[in-house]
Amino acid sequence: MTLGPFHTLRVQLALLVVAALTGAQLISLWLFADERSLAVRAALGFEAAGRSANVARLIEEAPEELRMSILRAANSPLVRFDLAKEPIVQHTDHSDGGLVEGRIRALLDDGYSRDIRVELHEIEGQILPLPHLSQEMDEMHMAMMRGELSAVEMNLSIAIAGGQWLNVGTRFERPPIQWPVYSMLTFALSAAVILVVVFWFLMTRLTGPLRRLVGAADRLGRGEDIADLPMVGPTEVRDLTSTFNRMQDRLTRFVADRTRLLAALGHDLRSPLTAMRVRAEMVDDDETRDSLVASVEEMQSMVEATLTFARGLAGSEEPENVNIGEFLEALKSDMMTPFVLEVGPSVKARIRPHALRRALRNVIENADRYGGATRVSHRGRTDEFIITVDDDGPGIPAPELERVFDPFFRLEQSRSLETGGYGLGLSIARTIFRAHGGDISLSNRDEGGLRATIAIPFAND
Repeated sequence: MTLGPFHTLRVQLALLVVAALTGAQLISLWLFADERSLAVRAALGFEAAGRSANVARLIEEAPEELRMSILRAANSPLVRFDLAKEPIVQHTDHSDGGLVEGRIRALLDDGYSRDIRVELHEIEGQILPLPHLSQEMDEMHMAMMRGELSAVEMNLSIAIAGGQWLNVGTRFERPPIQWPVYSMLTFALSAAVILVVVFWFLMTRLTGPLRRLVGAADRLGRGEDIADLPMVGPTEVRDLTSTFNRMQDRLTRFVADRTRLLAALGHDLRSPLTAMRVRAEMVDDDETRDSLVASVEEMQSMVEATLTFARGLAGSEEPENVNIGEFLEALKSDMMTPFVLEVGPSVKARIRPHALRRALRNVIENADRYGGATRVSHRGRTDEFIITVDDDGPGIPAPELERVFDPFFRLEQSRSLETGGYGLGLSIARTIFRAHGGDISLSNRDEGGLRATIAIPFAND
């Protein structure tokens, strides 16, 4: 089954890292914007407190007739000063925790003798521009704030010698968050490109050996000879590669040992069978001699078939990329057994042509011998191609559909080699199909006859 690029480990991990970093950056921007706003407001509040302390000191040290001049000089569009007999702040609680009061006392070198009152509160709802602004400054202020006004109002009442109060009123807007779109976009793109390139390089060191391991496992399952994989990549991937190499070596030795054992057994049986044939020829009774010779010849033929079967298991033919339709056309022209080849789609696959030709020949000849008219067709699927062989024979009883693949099993109960063979044809065929990573299955058709379905996966290169 073929999946899109977003299903690969490399792409998924790259997207995961980029998404995580993007989320972290967004959270950082949000926190930074809030901290920035608090810092700006604190700076404005402390600036107003410092000016208030300086004005209070000047008023106390200046003559009476200069106090109003000092107040007029200190007033600005942002801060308003007034000298009165009553404080504008009536309560003594500090909503800021005493920070503004402490700053004013520090500037006035005053401990706890002076009464200093502070009031801070958020302004909610429709917020008008700062008072006492000229029209030009009002328009500039609104343009700078982009119409987004959110303010904190601070009122101070500082006791002045002589029973008067210096009342201070100010308001500082929360500045809107400035989003430098171009700078943020270029930063995000450059960071994403660098991250993806670096991450892609690192993931290649991980996924490259894994892809080679997948391809080697597929070729091993198809019976191909493969060299040991190189030990590259992280430690875990190296361990996995080393384990695969050991497994491949053990499997290869296991199959080779079993094949050599079977071939050696068939080969060693030739000598005693030859000796039995010689002794059988010395029997005087003609009927007995002919019977013994026939039995020995049958045993010799079975030994030859066993050797042929063993050679099929030990085949080392190199795979080739072929067009299945053209391959079946060539098979039809080479075989003496007639069959109908149905036209199918163009399908290319990596197979061992000689071995697959031998297996298909066994299946087709078996269908022609027991089923008469034979039809062959092929088609492709997502990850495999299918070859179907149909006949019009009597079919096979359901319990025997799998047993016919056992070596030397014959449905035809006569001992005639002309009609039943040795029962190795389908065994050899299934062995070859499975060596390609596929398999063969038999089923009885509803309209009568038998269907052999051969499924072979495409090479995972």
